[in-house]
Amino acid sequence: MKTIKEITAALKVAEDWQEWMAAVATDERAGVQKAWLSWQKRQDKKQQLLQEHQAKIDFDQRYGGQDAFVAGVDEAGRGPLAGPVVTAAVILPKNCEALVGLNDSKQLSKDKRNAFATLVKEHAISYFIHFQSAQAIDELNIYEATKQSMTISVESLSIKPDYVLVDAMKLPITIPQDSIIKGDAKSLAIAAASILAKTARDEYMEQLHKEFPMYGFAQHAGYGTQQHLEALQTYGPTMHHRKSFEPIKSM
Repeated sequence: MKTIKEITAALKVAEDWQEWMAAVATDERAGVQKAWLSWQKRQDKKQQLLQEHQAKIDFDQRYGGQDAFVAGVDEAGRGPLAGPVVTAAVILPKNCEALVGLNDSKQLSKDKRNAFATLVKEHAISYFIHFQSAQAIDELNIYEATKQSMTISVESLSIKPDYVLVDAMKLPITIPQDSIIKGDAKSLAIAAASILAKTARDEYMEQLHKEFPMYGFAQHAGYGTQQHLEALQTYGPTMHHRKSFEPIKSM
């Protein structure tokens, strides 16, 4: 009979059901049952992720048919007081098994977002990321600046999509499109765009932090936290701050 330690170690690396697990399931030792329950929970979680993944793929394939190139479009950074708004457009292949677990960027840890960003770039048929500056945001307003940036992202794809799915926005393009409310939770392509936009913007703000460490951009990514507001009172705004946003506008 195998020891509890041996069984626990085997279950930790086992991805799928194997015949030897029948004996484990009926093993009455408390340590074995604890390890077996942990393995079952992991399997349930994996099954749930697979189902959610397939639901996102099925959602995208409703548009333009199975062989259509469907682009997902999303943004990051509409709300902050500083930094660009970043948009991304992504066309994914039909077979996206590597992206199981991909979700709205806000639902994932930073490490998982970065890992998925790498996978999206490796597997995407085409993708494009666009940065819209604080100056453009002030000139156009945040809504129009985001719309313009999203349009540039779509039109810069190396392959023209047959259909465009946009997270809660209508774009001035001739390609058929649909505006999807909370699209990054429903569409795999939009979720992929969400990840690329978010990770690209975070990286940009971390680089900006090196130039202006007193504002704490690496901690809050330009959002109006107490730390950021206090720094604004002390040092005033930089060229990267949005002058049309309060409280900077009143300053």
